[in-house]
Amino acid sequence: MKKFIDLNCDVGEHEDHRGFSSIAKILPYISSGNVACGFHAGSASIMRETMDALLSHGIALGAHPSFADRKNFGRKEMIVPPKVVYYDVIYQVSAASAIARSAGGRLTHVKPHGALYNMAARQIELAEAIVHAIRDFDKNLVVYGLSGSLLVQYGRSLGLKCLAEVFADRTYTEDGSLTPRDEPGALIIDVEACVTQILNLVRFGFVLSTSGKKIQLEADTICLHGDNSNAPIFAQRLSQELEKVGVQVSATVDNNL
Repeated sequence: MKKFIDLNCDVGEHEDHRGFSSIAKILPYISSGNVACGFHAGSASIMRETMDALLSHGIALGAHPSFADRKNFGRKEMIVPPKVVYYDVIYQVSAASAIARSAGGRLTHVKPHGALYNMAARQIELAEAIVHAIRDFDKNLVVYGLSGSLLVQYGRSLGLKCLAEVFADRTYTEDGSLTPRDEPGALIIDVEACVTQILNLVRFGFVLSTSGKKIQLEADTICLHGDNSNAPIFAQRLSQELEKVGVQVSATVDNNL
């Protein structure tokens, strides 16, 4: 069983102070934050506000690049040439890095968002475009990708540090992919189910699919979605339950995960 695990959250996706107030309740319990870069949500001012808050809690700063699709919150699959994805990822990561520096911090990792993340898990052309963009911008940035995905495999093949990500608030299909959001049961809304799923992953290395099959998954980092209404409760309980079994929530930059 792991001694340390990263607990990350997608943040900077709010549009007003009320949305930021909700996210602020999560910050005491997470170790890494993935900040929206403006393509699916957020803005320059929201990025800075969010990064200031993350830094005040000692949370690692990450970029959360997406397809250019605010209308669908970056969650609609799109046909975009890999070359365009490459430049779009560099553009977004560059912006996040600059704002991180202006806030007195530094960017530590990159996690694609939504449809871009899911498509890069199974389409090698997109995985290559994202990994090359990250490597060409800064080869020391850590790549976050779906456990077992092509994105993680390809990134590691080029020598980049990649964390295999599992989800606390999403269910899985038998092939280890996330249940599509438009299908029943895709989202976990019960805190006990969330805790059970993560403890199984951290202690025993498996997740139960929606059909009840055990799926073996590598788990380096755990994701909570900031737009989940139960995220603050999930974050607090996960932090508490992981501590009970001897696992410390800590960012990769702190403990070389």
